[in-house]
Parts: sequence; structure tokens; C-alpha cells
Amino acid sequence: MVSRSYSNLMDLASGELPSPSFTRMTQQFPRIMNVASIMSDIDNDPSDSDISSSSIQHDHGSKGWTFTWDENSLLLQLKHGLGPDEIDVIYVGCLKDEIHPTEQDEVSQILLEQFKCVPTFIPPELFTRFYHGFCKQHLWPLFHYMLPLSPDLGGRFNRSLWQAYVSVNKIFADRIMEVINPEDDYVWIHDYHLMVLPTFLRKRFNRVKLGFFLHSPFPSSEIYKTLPVRDELLRALLNSDLIGFHTFDYARHFLSCCSRLLGISYESKRGYISLEYYGRTVTIKILPVGIDMHQLQSVLNLPETESKVTDLIEQFRDKTMLLGVDDLDIFKGISLKLLAMEQLLIQHPEWQGKVVLVQIANPARGTGKDVKEVKMETYSTVKRINETFGRPGYDPVIFIDEPLKFYERVAYYVAAECCLVTAVRDGMNLIPYEYVISRQGNEKLDKVLSLSSSTPKKSMLVVSEFIGCSPSLSGAVRVNPWNIDAVADAMDCALELSEAEKQMRHEKHYKYVSSHDVGYWAHSFFLDLERTCKDHVKRRCWGIGFGLSFRVVALDLNFRKLSMEHIVSDYKRTTTRAILLDYDGTLMPQSSIDKSPSSKTIEMLNALCRDKNNMVFVVSAKSRTTLVEWFGECEKLGLAAEHGCFLRLKRDEEWETCVQVEECGWKQNARPVMTLYTETTDGSTIEDKETALVWSYEDADPDFGSCQAKELLDHLESVLANEPVTVKRGQSSVEVKPQGVSKGLVAKRLLTTMQERGMIPDFVLCIGDDRSDEDMFEVITSSVASGELISQKAEVFACTVGNKPSKAKYYLDDTVEIARLMQGLASVSEQSVNVFAFE
Repeated sequence: MVSRSYSNLMDLASGELPSPSFTRMTQQFPRIMNVASIMSDIDNDPSDSDISSSSIQHDHGSKGWTFTWDENSLLLQLKHGLGPDEIDVIYVGCLKDEIHPTEQDEVSQILLEQFKCVPTFIPPELFTRFYHGFCKQHLWPLFHYMLPLSPDLGGRFNRSLWQAYVSVNKIFADRIMEVINPEDDYVWIHDYHLMVLPTFLRKRFNRVKLGFFLHSPFPSSEIYKTLPVRDELLRALLNSDLIGFHTFDYARHFLSCCSRLLGISYESKRGYISLEYYGRTVTIKILPVGIDMHQLQSVLNLPETESKVTDLIEQFRDKTMLLGVDDLDIFKGISLKLLAMEQLLIQHPEWQGKVVLVQIANPARGTGKDVKEVKMETYSTVKRINETFGRPGYDPVIFIDEPLKFYERVAYYVAAECCLVTAVRDGMNLIPYEYVISRQGNEKLDKVLSLSSSTPKKSMLVVSEFIGCSPSLSGAVRVNPWNIDAVADAMDCALELSEAEKQMRHEKHYKYVSSHDVGYWAHSFFLDLERTCKDHVKRRCWGIGFGLSFRVVALDLNFRKLSMEHIVSDYKRTTTRAILLDYDGTLMPQSSIDKSPSSKTIEMLNALCRDKNNMVFVVSAKSRTTLVEWFGECEKLGLAAEHGCFLRLKRDEEWETCVQVEECGWKQNARPVMTLYTETTDGSTIEDKETALVWSYEDADPDFGSCQAKELLDHLESVLANEPVTVKRGQSSVEVKPQGVSKGLVAKRLLTTMQERGMIPDFVLCIGDDRSDEDMFEVITSSVASGELISQKAEVFACTVGNKPSKAKYYLDDTVEIARLMQGLASVSEQSVNVFAFE
């Protein structure tokens, strides 16, 4: 058994956890104040935002188990930010130590009664394949930008390890089911070990209130796309309500993956970034985790800390200490830091004998060839530097690879003039935060350091650009750890800066770190989780899909899927019908290369038009010429071209102009602007219509195309400010068209024509897929409400393609379902026409 009490219960770290973790939060009402809960644990490694909770100790003498809280646990510390009087926090996790099946009930009972914890017991062989296999061989290296280019670099994808990962996540879900109250509880999942857990929970409880926080980096889409199970993990994460990241970079990479791999776009609204996923709103949270101020200040007050600081001051009395605290693994950049120290001593010989780098190396949590190589390189580099620049009583590098107690590490923080955190890729990394607070010190330590109470404190940080805390430390000297000369210059800069400069930088950092502690982080996350989940009760939810493709469709209470049986029944018994159909994305898939209608589509439209009870319109953004070419065989079909700018009731009638179209002289100004963006955006095209210009980026890079579309929109609005046109953003397009033109005009013109002919429709069907079709839905809805053009008793079916926010009341999933629906209605019309002809 380990020596620290309760040390391995549910490991969780920023990319470095031996075990996963899950937090259940329950609104604390009197009736559930004593809900059972679980405590999680992690390796106590502060270098990567580790979340260490507690450890376990077996008392052999008394044949019993004893547990104590590990105050260094981030998961335990977040409880402080949630308010102990308002929220009952429950931790669910697994024990690193194997518990014999005969003792599992006893351990569970003790943790339940004394700590409100519920352990998840995972068979050792399964845990090894899950954690040391899939998590550490696949996810952890990939998330830190290591591609599996060879078996030695991360290894090849192993499907059996993936199956173990899924199995462990399912075990967690089963355990959570035993303690959760799905109507009231909030679930907060931590880190990459449990990325598919949201799917299992969402499948059990469609309305579960679910948050996820990733404590490791999220790689760019080019890196992430190499993962064979990339879609499964993304879809699982999107079953959460709130997804948290330490930095905008990590969130941006995740959003880019959703866009490029799943075709899901995001929007920023009132300060919140969100994605629409089958009617559910998934919110993105960007906030770095903080440290536990109370716990760190308590350690600073310990007499052991004061004594250790005294010893260090004496040891380095005539030296300036630089400090590094890192894991001994491939991503922490220890060897690069040592090379920079060597370069500093070569380029600035005046520092020889005066500067000491104390490097504290925590044991690597992984195993393998790469860890052995890092150790060998580190030891040999330390030896070479000390042999080259050392002298009696002076070693330029002091390498500490034995475990230190927390107060000892804090003492080094207090004594160090500068802290160096130069990882090549890391998650949050709380070392710089701990250093800043430690340098602030207290009255006792001020006396040890021979400082008066009025003396401003100072500290210096040299941090890598590739760690999560870097963006929040604007006063630090940021470096590229791969550039050894630059790191050496940064070390020299940190040593040479004036006292006043060091004090200003410290003050800035201290103000931020002290106000953005772990409590602030936890409280902010929970408030956003509450806000995101507040509309759950206002939605109808049901699950679709199998396995890890499962997702929940969430609809407004008045928004539902269009029933084939329902509409066919109403179609049969009505006598005056108005049918408006969008073309691109409705009758024709957006992804189709050949946009012309198929023979089946023409046949279906003709069948509908032959029914004397129907007036059918196809509404398109295409030009008149294109629509005439495509639908020349449809004699009685009404056509609306260029979003309704031109209208024709039948093939033999003349085209009407719905709005007053001015001369298109504005094109002379707009076309050169669009041409510029076309030349600079590979895959984009310009479509020149009679009254409109369209810039399309459907075949361009989605991120770059979207960025260019935003710029083009602003550019065109500026250039065409005094012209009688509007500039609108569409789906993968930017369009300039005459003012007043909308598909709503088509709907109104059709209904007005029917009224003039004494045909007040008792059946209206309108189907569209994008925002331009919302104008049609709005006209139809208002006409029903007023009773002017549509009878208030009419059967009205405004239907959008895909489950998304819309003014329509109904939806269908895709163009395949729409084709099936229209074929069904055409069959009904064919039957009625044949019956009429027979009679």
C-alpha cells in the first residue's frame, strides 16, 4: 500500500492522470442533503494542472481501511468554489490499488459513510489496457502533438485497447447510475480518460445536465484527424451540455475539428461560444483552472516551510537561484532547459559561479523507451554542465530527482529569484501560479528573507508559449523552448531586469492568480452549466443512433418531426392546396455536384401539378435561364428565380418582377471586390445572375472560407452603402441582391393569386432548408394568424430540413426524407387524377 493516505482514488491530471474522474454535483435541498457520493484521486503532480485528490492506506494491524483527504487534490479544492452550504459535491472514481472482491463492499461503505464517495472497481487487466494502453499510448501522446509515425512513437492504433477504453467508460456510467438523480443532479466529467462517458449517460438520461472539462491540450485538426476513432470521440463530447478548455487555442482546435470532420459550425452570441447539435445547444467554456489559495497559504505558514526556506537561504547565500519543477517526461523540455542554462553560462561568463539552476524532477508517470531516453539525456547533460562550469563548492545545476514534500517544493519557490517552465507541450501547468503566490509570502517568511513588511514583493517567470497558463501571465517572459539561444537570453533578461520591473510584473501576476483561484474556476463553470441546462425542461428529447453514434434530438415543445401518415391523411381530405418547395438543400442535396433535377423529381412535380387542387411552386436562388432549362417539361409548375425576384405561375405565362429592379450598375463596383476574394480563396467561385451576384466558398477550406466571407461582407457593405441592394451571408455564400427581394414575397404572391381566383387554401405545405426560407415560413404563419390569405382552419405544414432553430413548426432530417414525402403525396394525387379520369 502507498504511504500517503487515500492517494490513488480516481487519478485525474492535465494529460497525466493514472485514473479518470467524475464529479457529481447535487442541488442541495433538505430532502437530498445526504445523497451518497464519491471522492476521486490523482497523482500529486503539480506540473500539469494535476488534480490530486486523496490516497488510500490499508491498516494491516487492525484489519481495516483508513482514509484521509489529500488537501492537494484539485477535485477536492473545487468544492470550495461551489459553496459548501449550497452544493453537495460527490466524487466518483476508481482506485489504483486493487481491492479484493470480498473487501469491495466494506471499502464502498466506509467511503460512502465517511466521505460520501462511491469507488468504481475496475479489473486490473482491464485497467492496464485502458489507462496504460489507450490513454497513455494513444490519447495522451496525440493530444500533446506526437504522431504515431513509428511503433516507438506512440505505437500503432490498437482496437482492443480502444474497446477497453469504451468498457471502462461504460463501467463508470453504470456506477453513476446507482447514485444519480437525473432530474436534479449536475454531472461534471474531467479529462480525456472519460471522453465517451457523456454518450453513455446521455443514452440513459436524455436530459442529464452534463459538463466536461479537458485538462490537457486539444491538438489541431491536422493532428487530431489521424486518430481512427476521431468521430466517435467528438460526437461523445458533443453529448455534453458544457465543454471546458483552459485556453482559446484548445477550444479553437476542438471547434475546427467539429467543423471539418462533422460539418458543425459554431457561433458567438453575447459572449458565449456555442454549437447547435441536433437541436441541443452545446456551450464552450474557456477558463484556466487556478490554485487553492487557502491551502497554499496554509503551507506557507507551516514552521517546516519556514525552516526549509532558512536552510535554502543559507545554502544559496551568495548565489542567485533559478528554479524548474517538471515531470521527467518527453514533453516537459527539461533537457532543452539544461542546454539553455549551458548556453547562458557560455554567452555570459559573468554568471558563472553566481547562478544556480535547481531542477526538481518529478517521476515520470509513463513508462517506455522514450522515458528512459529522457532520463539518460538529462543525467548526462547535468553531468557535462557541472564538469565544465563547476568549481569547488559550486555546481551550476542541482538536479533533484527524489520525491519532495509539498512544503519543501514551496520553500524552493520562496527562495528562487526566477521560475522556468519551458515545456514543449503541456496542459495548464500550475507551477507558475504556485510560484507567484509563494513569492508573495507572509510576515514570517519576510523576516527569514530579511524583508520589511512594506517592501514590494518581486518574482520573475520564464514560460513556454506552449503551456496552458502562458496566455494568463502577460508579465512573464514567453519563450519558444526549442530556441535554446532565445531561452538563454530570456534567463539573462530575467536576471538583469531592474527591481522595479520585477515588482511590477509580480504585482500584475499576483492580482490575477489570487483572484482567479480554483474556487473561482469551479464556481464559474458551474454557473455556466446551470445556465446552459436551464432550458432542458422546455424541450422534448429522444435518442437516435446506435453505439457511440448515439445523440439526442431536442425540440421545442411545438416543434416536431413531420409525420408521413399525418400529412397524407390531411392531403387526401383537403381540396385547395398551396405547395412551396425550395430547391437547393431541399429537393436537391447541397453536396450534389450535378444540381439539375432527376427524372424522378420532374415526374413527381408533374404528378403534383396535374392535380387540379394543387398550386405548386419551386423557389430557388438560381437564375431564370437555369430554371427554364431544368423544369421545361413541367407545364403547370410555378417557378420563382433569384430568391423571388422573378416569378412565373405557369410555363406559358410571362415572368413577373416582384420588386422594382433598378439598373445593375452596382455590379461594376461589387464584381472587382468579389474577384479579389475569389483569387485569394482557393475553391471559391462567383455566380453572376440577372439581378444578383453570389460569391460561393462551398469548395474552399471551411475555416478560411468563413473568415473570407466575413471580410467580404464588410467590404461589400462599405462599397455598396449608397446602392439599392442588400448584402447577405448565406450557407457557404455571400450574396448581393436588390433590396426587398425575399422568398416571403413568393409565398405572399402565390397566396394572393389563389385568393383572387377564389381558392382560399385549406392545405399549405412549405419546405426549405436555410435562413432565406425563413421568410416564407414567417409569411405563412402570419397569414394563418390573420386569416386573410389562409383559412385559420387550414392544415399548415411549414417544414425545415434538419433539426435546428426555425420559424417552421415541423422538420424532416434530410433530402431523402423530403423526396419520400413528396413521392407519397404525388402518388395520392396520381390516384385521384386517375379516379377522376375514369369517372
